[in-house]
Amino acid sequence: MNLRQLEAFRAVILGQTVTRAAEMLHISQPAATRLISSLEEDIGFALFDRIKGRLQPTAEAMTLYQEVQRSLVGVERIARTAQDIRRLKRGSLHIACAPAMGLIFMPRVIAEFMAEHDGVQISLVVHSSSEVIDLVVGQRCDLGIIVLPNTYPSPRSEKLLATRMLCALPAGHRLCDRAVIVPEDLRAEAFISYPHSIGSRQQIDTIFAAHGVERDLRLETQLSQPMCEFVEHGLGVALVDALSAVNYRGDGIVFKAFEPAIEMDFSMLLPVQGPASKLQTAFLEHTLAFIARHVPQAYRF
Repeated sequence: MNLRQLEAFRAVILGQTVTRAAEMLHISQPAATRLISSLEEDIGFALFDRIKGRLQPTAEAMTLYQEVQRSLVGVERIARTAQDIRRLKRGSLHIACAPAMGLIFMPRVIAEFMAEHDGVQISLVVHSSSEVIDLVVGQRCDLGIIVLPNTYPSPRSEKLLATRMLCALPAGHRLCDRAVIVPEDLRAEAFISYPHSIGSRQQIDTIFAAHGVERDLRLETQLSQPMCEFVEHGLGVALVDALSAVNYRGDGIVFKAFEPAIEMDFSMLLPVQGPASKLQTAFLEHTLAFIARHVPQAYRF
């Protein structure tokens, strides 16, 4: 038996004539007749009594039909699943993301992606960039997103965004009229810093040391979002990544360019082994398009 024979058998049962069955299958009537005849030959018994030009299913045929119907429904379900996968309407993504992108920006990216690809399941977890790399290398997630200085080693990746750190000033600060902030401008300023465990902390400290500028390091936090909250409440100034500026929705902070520029790379890590899936590739392309629409050109390198 083959699938086409079973489809013809079901079509004859439903249509009650070979002519209607042929129309349902978009084949000729002789072709439908041959399929039924070959099926009867293969199974060893008649399926229809031919009475006055019409086909009357036998009792054996109706018993067989119940099983054929269940089987073909399963085949059709498989076909629909394959179609959904091809159209990116089915599948799952486990995404590990660094906080700078994972707390606010990536949920917006995912929400728009899921609106276009209903049926896709997505899991988002937030870890440090080094932990994200470990998850990708260990094949414990489908995609990883990191934000680190561009010298950090990483697996196979696609750069999402090359951007610069910005100086976050409380609204009304004496430096708000400056187009560009330099280290000398922040001498003795209350400065909100990343802890030493964060890679950009070393870069920032090195720049200020090279310019002989001492800051009042009174507050630390590892996340840019609470850093912006501290700045808004007047607890100091800070250098933050550009996406934190994009995500900020209040009017209590003014973001200014900082020189010398500190470049930050936002990259998507792809599977270490084998090619990316259609769904992974589609999500990468969607993320790039989202960034192009929502990140100002002035924040980029």
